[in-house]
Amino acid sequence: MPRASKRKSDPVRSSEPAPKRATAKEVERIDNFFASYANTSIGMIDPEGVEKLCSDLRVEHTDVRILMLAWKMNAKKQGYFTQDEWRTGLKSLHADTLKKLKKELPELEKEVAKQNNFEDFYCYSFRYCLTEDKQKSLDIESVCMLLDLVLGRQFPLQVDSFVEYLKIQKEYKVINMDQWTNFFRFCQEIEFPDLQNYDACQAWPLILDNFVDWLREKLTAA
Repeated sequence: MPRASKRKSDPVRSSEPAPKRATAKEVERIDNFFASYANTSIGMIDPEGVEKLCSDLRVEHTDVRILMLAWKMNAKKQGYFTQDEWRTGLKSLHADTLKKLKKELPELEKEVAKQNNFEDFYCYSFRYCLTEDKQKSLDIESVCMLLDLVLGRQFPLQVDSFVEYLKIQKEYKVINMDQWTNFFRFCQEIEFPDLQNYDACQAWPLILDNFVDWLREKLTAA
């Protein structure tokens, strides 16, 4: 009886380590993938490594999918990926080689496009571009480029108009997170370009009130 009992339990014991071995192997491949782009002196992938990754993926470093990849990793510093961030993102994507990562980029786009994910990605993109300690706002030029990159395909008319306004107005030199997130809400809620349901008495940032006034004058003049 003892032998029979042992034989019955053997398959359970022998099958338990298999998933752990597979996970360890995957992490090892992800780490090797990381090492091929990392700057060994700082133990991170730096801007030069990111540029090499983009070249190998055959995408521009300004491609929104690279920003999406940073979002997936929850990368904290623009242009840099730590090993932990790399592991987090690539394990989630099940991408332990360049070929697999390239294949997963369209799936990553679909994931980001989901409503809840996109809002999180939109906010993340602003925070990711805050490169200085305690920085809370972005200059107008950076905001214009980021809006076009992140929101341009989804709301092209709104983004083009707002970017045009930002470039000609003189009152604001920077944009903060509240203004950034409220512009996304504006795109979602306000009829465009007639703006009929825009109510300045609601809790909109002043910059959007000014933008709407400018746009209405422009449309009237046309």
